[in-house]
Amino acid sequence: MIEPRPNFMNLALFSQLALALIWLVSLAGEAAESAASVPAYQPTWNSLCTRQTPQWLREGKFGIYTHWGVYSVPAQGPNATWFANHAYQSTNSPERKYWEATYGPLEKFGYKDFIPQFTGEKFNADEWADLFQKAGARFAGPVAEHHDGFCMWDTKYSAWNAARMGPKRDVVGELAVAIKKRHLKFVTAFHHAESWFYFPTWNSNYDCGDPRYSGLYGPIHARNEQPTKAFLDDWKNKVVEVIDKYDPDFLWFDFGLNQITDSYKQEMLAYYYNRAAAEHKEVVVTYKFHHLPPGAGLLDLELGQERDLTYYDWITDSTVDDGQGWGYVKGQGYKTVDNLVINLVDRVSKNGYLLLNVGPKPDGTIPDEARQSLLGLGAWLKINGEAIYSTTPWQVAGEGPTQLAKPGSNFNEENHLQCTGQDIRFTVKGNALYAIVLAWPGERVLIQSFAPKFNWPGLYPSEIASITMLGDGHKLKWVMTPDGLSIATPTIRPCASACVFKIERHSPFSSAH
Repeated sequence: MIEPRPNFMNLALFSQLALALIWLVSLAGEAAESAASVPAYQPTWNSLCTRQTPQWLREGKFGIYTHWGVYSVPAQGPNATWFANHAYQSTNSPERKYWEATYGPLEKFGYKDFIPQFTGEKFNADEWADLFQKAGARFAGPVAEHHDGFCMWDTKYSAWNAARMGPKRDVVGELAVAIKKRHLKFVTAFHHAESWFYFPTWNSNYDCGDPRYSGLYGPIHARNEQPTKAFLDDWKNKVVEVIDKYDPDFLWFDFGLNQITDSYKQEMLAYYYNRAAAEHKEVVVTYKFHHLPPGAGLLDLELGQERDLTYYDWITDSTVDDGQGWGYVKGQGYKTVDNLVINLVDRVSKNGYLLLNVGPKPDGTIPDEARQSLLGLGAWLKINGEAIYSTTPWQVAGEGPTQLAKPGSNFNEENHLQCTGQDIRFTVKGNALYAIVLAWPGERVLIQSFAPKFNWPGLYPSEIASITMLGDGHKLKWVMTPDGLSIATPTIRPCASACVFKIERHSPFSSAH
């Protein structure tokens, strides 16, 4: 028997192929390792504008933040956080006149002299976080530093902070623990870019012009001078320190972001977004006006809302007081539960989110009126949150006679809108379409947006599986008319504010129906 001879040419070819395969695998590994070492975001607008809105924000819709600082001691309006600015900058302002009548000449009693009265002896981070959770918030947190230069965390970049002075507590740190413990996303807000111009540091007649206090009031500089490198470094270092120490899910920036040159904003954003990507978490940064390019963050509208459904999502910062107090102001009024509900519903129906401010007192307690309004909103959400959380807008935001009187999207919020039973807003989730009626409609409601019109077939009666009201649950009688969908209301109202009709739908031509 003749043994087969080995084919050395085939063996050599096999060896070469094996070596080539090993080399390719090695190259792929090196490429993967190299790609992993390259940050997901570069500090360029082209790269940073590829960020996406976090899913938790799309689902959560509503959050609360707090303006608590030294400005809560004088507690004067109309805006508590701008009281000191007006007092220092304008000798004839009502704020200056009040200041000097109450505390004496500004030359002898400055803003720094309020700090010993900012005691925070009743501050309890767990109590705050409990209230925010009961109010229905899905994200919450404090202003880390306002225009006034006083930091609310234990920072190495300034001795003028709440851990060393005033409350002598790391307010940001304590709230980070309390809020995350309740599985809420953590917010930190920054206004400190405005400290470049908030106090007239160029005026040596006041303490803000004394270099001994520059750590609080900001560096001494000429009026209208551009921010210096030292100031910009300090701005970025503080933000990065808060990111590293407290791991916030949400960075909120006031309009002072416009003071910061591009490279500093780009480096800060790239650092934050890459750190989050490395931890496999979703984060969001908000900005006002056009202070970031579209897509680099989420647009924030101050005390405002869109008048119509938008193609982009946005957030608005509003406040639980009924004016523009922002911080605690003695004697200020507060929004009613009805108004808070309308504020939230209207924004969500138009592709927006709501960040609502609360201003605690200098002792750290939240005013009873604010607490009651928030708890009322939470009670409404406990019944009707299904129509808010994890929803998307429908193709029509709403209908009804009550519209915003002011044009634009910033500062057009109206605190005393009197809605009717014909004012309706829409959201959707799964097969459910929610019609949120902003006032009790009486025995029946007519939803005109569902009627057929030119180039719009309306809802088919055969696609409506059932209609119920949240908080009631019983199937309601309805009829489709040429004017719209007419629904009989329950005999007992499930809540005092807006009511929600849940319309379950299926395909109008399904054989199963």
